[in-house]
Amino acid sequence: MITQKTQYALRAIFELARHHGEGPIKVSEISHEQAIPLRFLEVILNKLRKGGYVRGKRGFEGGYFLIRPPKEIRLIDIIRQMDETIGPVHCLSLTSPRPCPLKGDCVFFPMWQEVRHSAMEIFSRTTIADLIEREAESKKGFPPVLPSE
Repeated sequence: MITQKTQYALRAIFELARHHGEGPIKVSEISHEQAIPLRFLEVILNKLRKGGYVRGKRGFEGGYFLIRPPKEIRLIDIIRQMDETIGPVHCLSLTSPRPCPLKGDCVFFPMWQEVRHSAMEIFSRTTIADLIEREAESKKGFPPVLPSE
């Protein structure tokens, strides 16, 4: 399951990618544009900094900026950086907070595995640059399209 924290991280990276090459973007601007509470954003940006995705600059002209080009950042990379377990249900997680009462006798388990596999494929092939392009296309009136395999 993608947590709110990871959704915020993806949105923060997306906002920085929208301004890639323009210099540092203020935390308050990222917060405002992507509707991310400031108290969470600082923690998230620090974790992304430790992962080598962003760098911060202090001072009046300070803020954050991407270290890597948006085309080199896949969604799966950010999800993993945020220590996220990907799966539609808790029983797929190795670190599930509660054990499944059906323990392998669940008729739904293979389906949940397939859903997880499909999500992983999408997250693995989709880059932040793809999302930037999708946003640009949607502003032109074209329907958004997922990147092909």
